[in-house]
Amino acid sequence: MTIVMIILILIILLFLIRVMLFKTGLIHSTKKLQQTLQEIFYVHQYLKVPELNESMQPNPLYRKVFLYLHSLPSIEDSDFTNLVTGTNQNDIVLCLDANQLIEDHFLGATLYWFNQKTEPNRKNENRTGSFLLKIRKNDKRRILGAYLRHIHDVAGDMESNGKRELRLFVNAGDGDGGVRWRSVPFTHPSTFETIAMGEDLRSKVKSDLELFLRGKKYYRKLGRAWRRSFLLYGPSGTGKSSFVAAMANFLGYDVYDVDLENVRGGDSDLKLLLLETTPKSIVVVEDLDKFVVAATTESSLPAASATGIQMLNIMDGILSACCGEERVMVFTMNSKDGVDPDLLRPGRVDVHIHFPTCDFSSFKELASSHLGVKEHKLFPRVEEILARGVSLSPAEVGELMIANRGSPSRAIKSVIGALRPDGGDGIGRRESADDDCDDVDGGDGCNAVKDFRKLYGLFKLRNGKRSRPSNNTLVHD
Repeated sequence: MTIVMIILILIILLFLIRVMLFKTGLIHSTKKLQQTLQEIFYVHQYLKVPELNESMQPNPLYRKVFLYLHSLPSIEDSDFTNLVTGTNQNDIVLCLDANQLIEDHFLGATLYWFNQKTEPNRKNENRTGSFLLKIRKNDKRRILGAYLRHIHDVAGDMESNGKRELRLFVNAGDGDGGVRWRSVPFTHPSTFETIAMGEDLRSKVKSDLELFLRGKKYYRKLGRAWRRSFLLYGPSGTGKSSFVAAMANFLGYDVYDVDLENVRGGDSDLKLLLLETTPKSIVVVEDLDKFVVAATTESSLPAASATGIQMLNIMDGILSACCGEERVMVFTMNSKDGVDPDLLRPGRVDVHIHFPTCDFSSFKELASSHLGVKEHKLFPRVEEILARGVSLSPAEVGELMIANRGSPSRAIKSVIGALRPDGGDGIGRRESADDDCDDVDGGDGCNAVKDFRKLYGLFKLRNGKRSRPSNNTLVHD
């Protein structure tokens, strides 16, 4: 009986000590003392994972370690953590604070990660960081290789599940502070389901991109760089930029927006820019025709125009094979007219997609997405006007629908008013513009059209005789 009482008393005492240590915070001090003793009795080695490499290029391993550490339950035990909004605006996640320690366990070994932050030496430099891994020397020989593979696998799973934050990079001109690219979170909401395009084209593009994602071994077998290149051409406002954003969200890739005006060092500077892009990225060059046509028609080439030609030359060179792995190249043009076809030949550009002005099928898709209307009594009237060759860009039609989204009838009538030609040679003058104003509740639709014309100056008579494709076209070269 006495022994039972002693055991019971000991259990109660241990419980009270545990509660006391937890409530007073002494357990935290005990852990700190344990770490100090380990520093004395064990030999540790330190491995550093910098955010940027020696060329000031983003280190892909740093991002993987970042994702891995922020998935560990032990991040909650860190002395200081930040609460930040996740990729989903409704998510609140813990983020390891600067100069804080986090503990991890792998195959019986205890490892420590330290989040280091380096203050910039210049005002125009960004604050950079690194992760420092502390590991026992004996454990390093035993588990380091397997541990790094484990980090790679966990981070890869998180990226494939859409948990990686996408970023938009822009080239920073002269590269102040040695940084050529500056970035912000990429939060564009566009998807293939929200942009106006034919269902057949949508399916073909998604299928093409899915094959690309699974094509690493196939490209290796062919001895080709694992990359895909697209040319998007058509008038302004036809959805080329939204299409690029939809590609990025579909693939889960970062976006590098190359501004050729900021490429001051010519061919060498352009190559360095491309070398500093990372896998799983889309490299975008917009309005390439502006530079290429100028380069082919002028004897004295502006630097940016010459760079446009160099950009396409790089596409089938050794550099493209070396730094083009797991990347998608996208070029946009307003028109291919005046561009040497050899510059856009297969090997440089794989897929050509035409973005025309708004036809009736695109108009119906916009009406469905913007107004929630699939059929309307005014649709035949719109179809008749569009059939005569007068058109607007999808962006122009979309803006009118957004401005009048409270009334689908008013929105459609405002589009009809915008499509009405200023002269009489396109459709004729069966009805005056004032008639349209009278048809709309309170005349607000007419005022919306007038205000829209004043604000943007977008609505002009289009040549009714100009031939117009009925939909987007996809051409594989």
